[in-house]
Amino acid sequence: MTDLQRHWDQVYASKAVDAVSWYQPHPETSLALIADSRLDADAPLIDIGAGASTLVDHLLDAGYRDVTVLDIAAQALTHAQTRLGPAKARQVRWITADVTQFAPSRTYALWHDRAVFHFLTHATARDAYLATLRRSLVAGGTAIIATFAADGPMRCSGLDVARYDADALFACVGDGFEPLATARDMHVTPWGARQAFTYVRMRRSM
Repeated sequence: MTDLQRHWDQVYASKAVDAVSWYQPHPETSLALIADSRLDADAPLIDIGAGASTLVDHLLDAGYRDVTVLDIAAQALTHAQTRLGPAKARQVRWITADVTQFAPSRTYALWHDRAVFHFLTHATARDAYLATLRRSLVAGGTAIIATFAADGPMRCSGLDVARYDADALFACVGDGFEPLATARDMHVTPWGARQAFTYVRMRRSM
């Protein structure tokens, strides 16, 4: 187990899933951007760094039938599986992995990441993430990436983060992706703090 895996497993072992700063009972911005992508119900989707997010619950309820959830923390995925219950959890592919080291065995029509990318503060980690993104996403597929905004927090869960506005995030992803949409979300933590997020939606063009 790496130090990073140990860190995130400890976070999810020591805190209730609805007591972490990033908790959302209803991930409205992500769901709206996914809906705007107009995917078929059978289109393969992957949620990167999902943790114990409720996004998977809403995707299943919306009728998506090919959902993969990936996170570095096995403890987080266990929480999500327990919340869903055995029948629904069996409808999802669960992967415990660091996205920067993930070797996908298939490709996806949609890649969703709320707040993994901003933890990648070194160029080598960002390059590894983007290489995984390119291996994972089909031509014409959609990537939705959210990070802390330029005026968002400088740290999260004891770790430094990189902050982005939409233009900087599009530029960081680089060639081969067509910008489609942006959104700014003011997330309110369970204790009432406000955190600004930048969301981008883009299409893989090559």
